[in-house]
Amino acid sequence: MTDVPLLPTAATGSTPIRVMTIAGSDSGGGAGIQADLRTFALLGLHACVAVTAVTVQNSLGVSGFQEITPDVVAAQMRCVIDDIGIGAAKTGMLASAPIIDAVAAQCRESGLGRGSDVPLVVDPVCASMHGDPLLATEALDTLRDTLIPLATVVTPNLDEVRLITGIDVVDDATQRDAARVLHGLGAQWALVKGGHLRSSDRSTDLLYDGTEFHEFDHVRIDTPHDHGAGDTLAAAITAALAHGYSVPDAVAFAKSWVSKGLAAAYPLGAGHGPVNPLWRVSRP
Repeated sequence: MTDVPLLPTAATGSTPIRVMTIAGSDSGGGAGIQADLRTFALLGLHACVAVTAVTVQNSLGVSGFQEITPDVVAAQMRCVIDDIGIGAAKTGMLASAPIIDAVAAQCRESGLGRGSDVPLVVDPVCASMHGDPLLATEALDTLRDTLIPLATVVTPNLDEVRLITGIDVVDDATQRDAARVLHGLGAQWALVKGGHLRSSDRSTDLLYDGTEFHEFDHVRIDTPHDHGAGDTLAAAITAALAHGYSVPDAVAFAKSWVSKGLAAAYPLGAGHGPVNPLWRVSRP
């Protein structure tokens, strides 16, 4: 059915591995929490949620969003972690500096992230694929100083790399420079994704731990329907880490998973369709 290795699943009636996504809701269902939940479910995990914002968006873009108050975001995290427990977590759209501060404080309180037994994947969502802002400009410093240092892995796309590091990635050398700067901000591992480097016929993601570089290469999938690709990749990394994979192995797994989803992507509405993890249950 698939040439992509899949994660182990729990026996019927037994409790699956639990994970958490801390992110914004996409009303169009292509990205954000919705992309995370689809990925987690189709990989056989139980997903818990801390909603940070509700967006008004469709396949054409984001026309607005409403933030959730920081104390409610933190309370969602706390009540789930204390009761249900999680094996890994990821962040997505955090919208503002106060929400980032609240999430970082709760991660420290609950023992999530670098140096703990519960990995934290930080997907530093700054803008939608259409360029619509999803993070207040003044929150970038808070992201750099407060959340990235807690990351087991940080997974920016090239637009986010430019905003966070000031480096415009145009080739292998600048991709490595960006990885070094991201790691220098405190992340245990920095993943600089190459999917937005449209000039290349390859999509090469670069992972760095301060000592060694790992490259994950795949032929570029020729599709306009790539909404939610970054969310899907980060969620798949989170799922693999929850299963005990090493970071390089988790990234390799996620790269294969999202590439398969891009190859199976479908049109939706009048704009960009989503990455499609439903290939897992599609008819041949």
